[in-house]
Amino acid sequence: MKIYIIGSVGSGKTTLARKIAEKTGVAAYELDNVVWERHSEGDRRRTPSERDAVLQDILKTDAWIIEGAQYVDWVLPAMQRADRILFLDPPNRIRKYRILKRFVRQELRLEKANYRPTLHILRRMVEWNAQFQTQGRQQVLHDLALFQEKTILLRTKKDIQNILNLI
Repeated sequence: MKIYIIGSVGSGKTTLARKIAEKTGVAAYELDNVVWERHSEGDRRRTPSERDAVLQDILKTDAWIIEGAQYVDWVLPAMQRADRILFLDPPNRIRKYRILKRFVRQELRLEKANYRPTLHILRRMVEWNAQFQTQGRQQVLHDLALFQEKTILLRTKKDIQNILNLI
């Protein structure tokens, strides 16, 4: 099983990846943790060659779940090798709500974050979501046309539940 999950910030990628991983026992990977080397004293952005090597190591395994908002060339090998691509595309208002909810939960330390939740990060997530809404979504749909036979568009909770029931 090789699943690639893509969508905007706040679309539910990490939540879905964790649910599938829990159900199947397959390891789930966040692309943010491929891009960033996490350290207690602070994160370091990997060089492109380091990042690509980390991704290649994941892709060499027999089964994986990879999730991320990235829709650039370096993730193309994951899309190519995936058995199934899940594009999470809930309505914009839901993504906005989830971004705010996540920030509040992280501030209250009810939810773990890979980064320190700050107003700057919150603003960036809102901006990323807006950019996805105006440009990124169309780019993702264009890019996924190459993988039409293995891509599933998920917009609602029912769509997601149907996928979880099939796995």
